[in-house]
Amino acid sequence: MDNCPCGSSRPYAECCRPVIAGLQRADSAEQVMRSRYAAYVKEELAWLRESLHPRHRADYDEASSRAWAERAEWHGIEILRTVKGGPDDQDGTVEFVVSYTENGVRQEYRELSSFQKTGGTWYFATGKALPPRPVVRQEPRAGRNDPCPCGSRKKFKKCCG
Repeated sequence: MDNCPCGSSRPYAECCRPVIAGLQRADSAEQVMRSRYAAYVKEELAWLRESLHPRHRADYDEASSRAWAERAEWHGIEILRTVKGGPDDQDGTVEFVVSYTENGVRQEYRELSSFQKTGGTWYFATGKALPPRPVVRQEPRAGRNDPCPCGSRKKFKKCCG
């Protein structure tokens, strides 16, 4: 079974492929976002232009999108937050992070995307790159004069600090 790259755990043929192929409309802004990610992974680049709002198509650079899709090794998409963008809305936003490897370096790309519904069809309108997510420590930080967390019984500053 060929799972959909969008992270739904459903087969690609039943998830994003019908949207990308134009066999069904996306129900939400999030579904458009997930299908756009799947289009990068599957190199279905015509969908990237089709899912772009008609007012923004003049700026679309297919060559750079194709180059990125082909040279990246895609690891996954995580939807961080969705505001509006449902079946009864006319606009919405989706914040997401995509992880990929390019030129041997694993990277993350985080974006806040806006979507608009026109004539019953959801379109990607704009995207704003966001800084990487901050690292949040789960354990308390060791001070210089605290015992070293490695268990050596030395002060942190004399051991691992």
